[in-house]
Amino acid sequence: MAGRFPEAWIDELRSRAEIVRVVQSYMPLKKNGKKFWGLCPFHGEKTASFSVDQEAQLFYCFGCKKGGSVIQFVMEMERLSFSDACKLLAEREHMQVPEIQEDPMWKERQTQRQRLMNANKEAARFYHQMLYSPEGAASLSYFRSRGLDDSTIRRFGLGASPGSWDALLRHLLSLGYTEQEMEMAGLIRYSEAVAPSEGNPGRPRRAYDAFRMRAMFPIIDQYGNVLGFGGRVLGEGNPKYLNTSDTPIYNKRLGVYAANLLRKERNLDRIILVEGYMDVIALCQFGVRGVVATLGTSLTPEQGQLLKRFAPKVYLSYDGDSAGQHAILRGLEILGKAGLDVRVLDFPGGMDPDEFIRREGPEAFGRLPVLTPATYRLRRLKENYDLSTQDGRTDYVKESARIIAPLDPVEIENHVKELVLQTGFSREALLAQIQQERSVLPARTPGYIQPPPAFIQPAVAQSPAQSESRTSVDPKTALELTRIQEVVVSTLASGRFDNLSLMPPEEFTDPLMRTLYEGLIQGRTPASLMDSLDSEQDRARAGSVLFSAPAADTNVHLRMVQECLNRWHMHRVQQEMEEVRASFPSLSPDERNAAMLHWKSLSEEYMRLKKVTRPIE
Repeated sequence: MAGRFPEAWIDELRSRAEIVRVVQSYMPLKKNGKKFWGLCPFHGEKTASFSVDQEAQLFYCFGCKKGGSVIQFVMEMERLSFSDACKLLAEREHMQVPEIQEDPMWKERQTQRQRLMNANKEAARFYHQMLYSPEGAASLSYFRSRGLDDSTIRRFGLGASPGSWDALLRHLLSLGYTEQEMEMAGLIRYSEAVAPSEGNPGRPRRAYDAFRMRAMFPIIDQYGNVLGFGGRVLGEGNPKYLNTSDTPIYNKRLGVYAANLLRKERNLDRIILVEGYMDVIALCQFGVRGVVATLGTSLTPEQGQLLKRFAPKVYLSYDGDSAGQHAILRGLEILGKAGLDVRVLDFPGGMDPDEFIRREGPEAFGRLPVLTPATYRLRRLKENYDLSTQDGRTDYVKESARIIAPLDPVEIENHVKELVLQTGFSREALLAQIQQERSVLPARTPGYIQPPPAFIQPAVAQSPAQSESRTSVDPKTALELTRIQEVVVSTLASGRFDNLSLMPPEEFTDPLMRTLYEGLIQGRTPASLMDSLDSEQDRARAGSVLFSAPAADTNVHLRMVQECLNRWHMHRVQQEMEEVRASFPSLSPDERNAAMLHWKSLSEEYMRLKKVTRPIE
């Protein structure tokens, strides 16, 4: 994640973008002791659990467990990727981005990109002004017929493209934009030249507006840039919707409609994904939060990753026709792979979201049934089989078992009850079929529950004897060993015990703690380590460890660390005792006597440590 830019540059960026100052530009903080506190911007709360450590340059919420550096704070607040957050902070701190120095064409491309976005913004203003002119009467009438008020029209920047061949072209030329720029932005097109012939003077190649006599929907990204347009035909004509083709600033696979409004939402627990622009606008006008649509194409993995920045859950809310139902199945797969919790809103009678909310109202919309992916897939699957026949019921159960097998036991139970009623097969037979499918599931199938490990895997390669002996670690001891490693990492991260001799990295059994420990002893800062972690779960755990403050009394904390190291040493001694004991059967009498003396020495050391060491809390 951080590898896109030189580490030295990122370190300087963190140093310049002082975290307390940056956080306070988004929210109020109050100093309490050595830390700053405030209400968490990432989840709703009434008591402040969000804390900023100015010395460590970290933030951490003890409620929702989000934490990280100043870069990750901006990533969360602005819904940006790591590299984009770095660029935003660099711009605020007046730092040059390394790409600028390494790529002489960068400035030229950025200037061109900005010109195209500015041209689109002027086009959006032009279309919006046209909406309230006589030339926009048909478009305004269309929006009114769909129940839109002026506030909603302004909120979405809706407009009208006039019927003239070159009204927008002439307007943008007057503002200093070139035909080449307009063509690159997708605002104009060219007619083919016609060569002169007998009786025909011919016609030169001519530029004309790409959108004419259409109700206009500007496509705005999460940063407020107008990237393109969608235009709906008024009256008869094809295509019904005309969308900007891919341009240097617009790729329909990468964005969603109304992303600019999504960015303004805070504490969203779910996003509603619909098919059309009007579905988004209608739901938003009725007060439904977090609604977006794809951009004239089927859902893409890139859009799934974008949505994941804004909320952990997505409700698919597509039309009830066959195309909409097929899109739901594709959406379940793509969003599931993106790591999102996906659900399907169940509309009665094949209604679409716009139609339903206008007829039934927002309260009824909020009460719509929410289907799990498995429930929805089973419903669609059932439509393919004739359950009045034995073969139909049998094939339906076999296919259903493949869908149900990866689920949690409680979910399996719910679906089994329904299958009993639908097919007449016994509960035992259905469970046997499902178990047969579970037995062949790959270990990493989403939803498949693997048994908990009996011990912590060593972080480094072990000898066969060591590996065999260490499999005997019971869960309580494993938990204690993990806690010891967390205390050691927290101690080192505090920066107050630089000369403390702790433990060699190869003795760490927890992979995450070993990664943090190795980084710290190499001189990396806690903030840089947090930036290097890709997993949200790893960042949450690392944040709690790196953010933990040592005891105010240095002597007290040193005693606690020493007790942790004693417990660790006790574990190592106990392991060695077990290895010696396991070797007895294969030893000669002389070797066995030597091994007994060694075992006795280890036992005495173990008892000595036990007397002076308390259990880890």
